[in-house]
Amino acid sequence: MRNVYTVAQINSYIKNMFAEDYMLRSVFVKGEISNCKYHSSGHIYFTLKDEKGIIACVMFAGSRAGLSFQLEEGQQVVVGGTIDVYERDGKYQLYAKQITLDGAGVLYEKFDRLKRKLEEMGMFAPEYKQPIPRYIKTLGVVTAPTGAAVRDIINIATRRNPYVQIILYPAIVQGEHAPASVVNGIHALERLGVDVMIVGRGGGSIEDLWAFNEEIVAQAAFDCSVPIISAVGHETDTTIIDFVADLRAPTPSAAAELAVYDFELLLEKIALYESTLNHHMEKRLELEKTKLENHRIRFQYLSPANQLQQKRMYCMDLEGQLSGLMEKHLMENRHRMALFAEQLKGLSPLEKLSQGYAYVENEKGQVFNDIGNAKTGQAIRVYVKNGVADAKITGVTEVNYGA
Repeated sequence: MRNVYTVAQINSYIKNMFAEDYMLRSVFVKGEISNCKYHSSGHIYFTLKDEKGIIACVMFAGSRAGLSFQLEEGQQVVVGGTIDVYERDGKYQLYAKQITLDGAGVLYEKFDRLKRKLEEMGMFAPEYKQPIPRYIKTLGVVTAPTGAAVRDIINIATRRNPYVQIILYPAIVQGEHAPASVVNGIHALERLGVDVMIVGRGGGSIEDLWAFNEEIVAQAAFDCSVPIISAVGHETDTTIIDFVADLRAPTPSAAAELAVYDFELLLEKIALYESTLNHHMEKRLELEKTKLENHRIRFQYLSPANQLQQKRMYCMDLEGQLSGLMEKHLMENRHRMALFAEQLKGLSPLEKLSQGYAYVENEKGQVFNDIGNAKTGQAIRVYVKNGVADAKITGVTEVNYGA
């Protein structure tokens, strides 16, 4: 009679077979990451594939310490772990314990380790960055003596300022001797005392640019007393020296533009400053002239001569007022005197005499105006308007004019 087994029995049997195979207990599998999913539980599920097959993989949250980078689609990796059967589904999969990048990925991992190390040492800190001089006389360049990078730097720097002296250190920028050559170039140009230094090369693969990811190059750039502009590869390329340098340029051409100020633009700015300065000077001179004129007028008014002139004019005004007042007073008194004269004229004896009246005196020169004082034969003197008549009283008659 044939043996009949349950699904669970078969899955359990196969699981035991996998468990008894020593090779499957510790295996390293190389392939490309696909269908990568980070689960909320912390587990990572992904597929490892190559040209001829695929294998399901899982890294549990407890094994994440063996992963130093973020898993992404298309990465070439080497996964170390155990191949076992998930008994419920009857599927075998690779239980990852550690994952490393393969090939270029190894370099990326090395890059990340060095970057973290130097960052922890403070070599990327902004407070250590030196300012790039705005106007320079000498430009140092550490790069290969041939190639597009050095040509671009020389052409652009010369076009922007033909008076800048460019000193090239012909460095080896690729291969095992490249790091030491770049370090020597930095030290040599530092000793020459250039104003600013460009360190870099043209584009290439990560292997081609690796010299600029070496720690000795980063240390030399950090220790250099001359400001350094890094210009390695293209804009998308990033190297360790980019983080250490005082300024990163996306390309060697851009580095030349950042290092060398445009001389024509400088002349235009100087001309603008000159025009602005002259304008402000003219305005200031006009203002000072106005102030000076105001002071002149004020001092002229306050000068002793002017004060004397003012006082003299004031005295003349007072003199005129006094003369006017005196004339007015004299005129008023003349009028009053005329009135008094007319009044006195009306009371004058001579005026009365001219009107037909007479004035009589006795022999003693006293007024004779009372008939009671008259005596017959008494001598009297009669005054009329044009003379005096001597007479004697021959008789008297009393008359009462009031009756």
